[in-house]
Amino acid sequence: MPEELYSGLYRIKIPLPGSPLKYLNSYAIRGEEGGRNLLVDTGLNRQECKTAMLDGLAEIGMDLEQTDIFITHLHADHFGLLSELVTPSTRIHFNRPETELIENWQGFEPMIRYAAVNGFPELMLRDALHQHPGFKYGSQWVPALTIINDGDRLDVGQYGFTCIQTPGHTNGHTCLYEPRHKFLIAGDHILDDITPNIQCWSDDDDPLRNYIESLDKVYDLDVARVLPGHRRIFENFRGRIDELKRHHAVRLDEIRDILAQQSPLSAYEAASRMAWDIEADSWEDFPVAQKWFATGEALSHLRYLERRQQIRRMATDPVVTFGPAAS
Repeated sequence: MPEELYSGLYRIKIPLPGSPLKYLNSYAIRGEEGGRNLLVDTGLNRQECKTAMLDGLAEIGMDLEQTDIFITHLHADHFGLLSELVTPSTRIHFNRPETELIENWQGFEPMIRYAAVNGFPELMLRDALHQHPGFKYGSQWVPALTIINDGDRLDVGQYGFTCIQTPGHTNGHTCLYEPRHKFLIAGDHILDDITPNIQCWSDDDDPLRNYIESLDKVYDLDVARVLPGHRRIFENFRGRIDELKRHHAVRLDEIRDILAQQSPLSAYEAASRMAWDIEADSWEDFPVAQKWFATGEALSHLRYLERRQQIRRMATDPVVTFGPAAS
């Protein structure tokens, strides 16, 4: 059942079966009479999501023929249902970095190879790939996208949004800030009771640095309420940013301590020694998907430390390994 959060602005909970995230928060914003509506994020490309979305839109009387779509970032739980919702008149607002990623998409092979070089057993990953939600429930095709840039303005009904690019969780992740009503549609940039997953799958990237800088970028906004992509809506905006930054500071200390106790280690080995909030007796019992997320998260912290010369790369062939910085 849609929940009206502000006048003409609704949250529709889109179920994510089998995911610990439980559901996606999609936000539907009614335009002025005769104007365009806006839908923010869509859910996975699966029937349960489509049914919840169409039922929710019908309940609030929002016609897809009169509705544009804003996607915060490329992950399948936000982007995947897009192809099932567009009409000939739909304008899709999306960021430039991830539009370019779509245009140059080479499939999952580069990530698989990179994971293998960083110690992840390749056969294990390939066997599990068909279960990856991005593989199973992604958009069947990508409609034409309208590029939005940092600082662009979107006016919908009584709301005037500023687009704020917040890379980290993904390269082009973008939030919507409404200064008059003091709320932030945050996507996966700031979540309340879980930490956004910050993964690194390229030697060229430093996503944790990007994420911390993006947290700092929005810190001074006058935000009374955060409308996140998952879980509950919350008010403690700056307090939650402080908590997220402390979380990553603790993670960085943890990585340094692990490498000081035993090295060299690959990212996969380092991840296996880190503490994770997962119901499993040991690393061997982790689902492969959770090992994938954990290794990507470990890599983002290793990259951050390596770029700041707080650890060093000790080997590159056949597997990249890390150790403490040279004394």
